[in-house]
Amino acid sequence: MLGAFFVLMYGGVAGLSSVDTDMWGGLPLTIIVTLIGMGVSSPIGILLAIGRRSRLPAISFVSTAYIELVRGVPLITVLFVATFVFPLLLPSWMQIDAFWRVTWAIVLFQAAYMAETVRGGLQTVPQGQIHAAKSLGLTTVQCYVHVILPQALAAIIPAFVNSLISCFLDTSLVTIVSMYDLTGSLRLALGDAQWRAFFIEGYIFIAAVYFVSSFAVSRYSQWLERRVLGGQRHSSH
Repeated sequence: MLGAFFVLMYGGVAGLSSVDTDMWGGLPLTIIVTLIGMGVSSPIGILLAIGRRSRLPAISFVSTAYIELVRGVPLITVLFVATFVFPLLLPSWMQIDAFWRVTWAIVLFQAAYMAETVRGGLQTVPQGQIHAAKSLGLTTVQCYVHVILPQALAAIIPAFVNSLISCFLDTSLVTIVSMYDLTGSLRLALGDAQWRAFFIEGYIFIAAVYFVSSFAVSRYSQWLERRVLGGQRHSSH
């Protein structure tokens, strides 16, 4: 579905006109930035959380420094740097579209918060299970893959969904760097005198879209949490 989305948005095939990323906007832009932001930041956040717990000083220091540095900077600042400062640091032959710069900025920003969320889940796994796994001959990687991460990720489902909803709502900040997501498209439309009288209906519709989307994700997370935790209790018996 993600591949089909990019085919339809980019165009240039099957008789579709080519559309540059600078022309993307509205609800599709909000959804794709959210999906890429959370989808790519999750594995990066897991690696950062594991790196912060590492016994190797260099890995632990780099992971901790990145997490604390990014968490101490507002998302607006990160978006400004990605949009206006980062292009100045690249050579002329290595320019990246504004859409991908903003998307990767959100990915790297969310990864720091995801790392702390995962670290909280890792702390819920008893040390006895780790020692038992290693006594059976499992390597450190196998311990994380088969013992630690399944329990830790199940424990952070509510926190992960909270980050997902927060990322979905924070995409409205891309308006300040001249990208028009769902909220930005409404503001752009209200600049037309013919639509200015319908600003109340417009904002009510935008609020309804955000509410329905967030409520649906929240309900799905509750169902998923019951299923995962129920499965773990069943397997323990």
